[in-house]
Amino acid sequence: MVRSIHFLLLLLSPLIAWQISDLYADDKLDKKTEPSTLASKETDSFKPLNKTGTVLLDAKGKRLLLKSEVVLREGLLELLVCLKGSKEHESILSVDTQAQIVHAGLLALGAKVGKPVHWQPEFQAATGQPIDVFFTWTDEDGKLHRDTAQSWVRHATRRYFVEKLDPPPAGFKLPADTDLKWDERNRELLWYGHMSESQRDEVLKISKDPKFQKAIQSFFKNTQIRQMDANWVFAGSYFQTDEKTGEKFYQAESGDLICVANFASATLDISATSSATNDDLMFEAYTERIPPAGTKVTIELIPNFKPQEIIKKK
Repeated sequence: MVRSIHFLLLLLSPLIAWQISDLYADDKLDKKTEPSTLASKETDSFKPLNKTGTVLLDAKGKRLLLKSEVVLREGLLELLVCLKGSKEHESILSVDTQAQIVHAGLLALGAKVGKPVHWQPEFQAATGQPIDVFFTWTDEDGKLHRDTAQSWVRHATRRYFVEKLDPPPAGFKLPADTDLKWDERNRELLWYGHMSESQRDEVLKISKDPKFQKAIQSFFKNTQIRQMDANWVFAGSYFQTDEKTGEKFYQAESGDLICVANFASATLDISATSSATNDDLMFEAYTERIPPAGTKVTIELIPNFKPQEIIKKK
């Protein structure tokens, strides 16, 4: 087992392999160990995988721990966790590490690398070992919290929602005081943000046309605040070789450590259809559930060896 892990790590990065391979000389991973709620003092016995001590291997608990901090509480997201100094403007958490360190740590736990997302000739979601992600942090009263990563992310409502209405009802015209918009050129209804029940009931009065009524009901359903339900997989990013220098570059080092918008460069990606364009991001920060900026958070990455389920966009 030691040799096989060391070989995998050498394939990833010789500079990282030496830091990890000696951890298994006297200790075997205990697959029966259940992850426990993480107290900060527990980390003293874990094996640091980098010099800064921000990536820790808990071989007994079969999990990888990342020391991070909250850098964003509100806005559209491309990432859940980015590398420090990269994409803090679109990521909830930031970690001071190399992405390769995280990749190597997951390999050491027995996680299997899959394939990054690709779109041609048709969309195929990222695959790989499912990874359960938890956030552990302490509030200002000293209370310890352990949250699922999904609970800090919600489906985006701070954007326009569009419903086709072609042809529109005879004589269709929107009143001047409504928040509902009409795009005559594209024959589309547009609504921005969350729609309340009172707003729904008000705009339903505009027309009794069945297609119009259906469009408004669709707006109401799709604009409700709802927690993210997608899961993460160990897609593993990829290497690209510089044609001039011959140097290999691990693409996730651009910052794409744990993503919520599909990126082929992601170390961890969601096994669902999202978007990497600013005009159509699917997810945003669940502000009310995220602690203040600067809060120290320990991220738990736990390989899940149950069969993977891929969620496709409807």
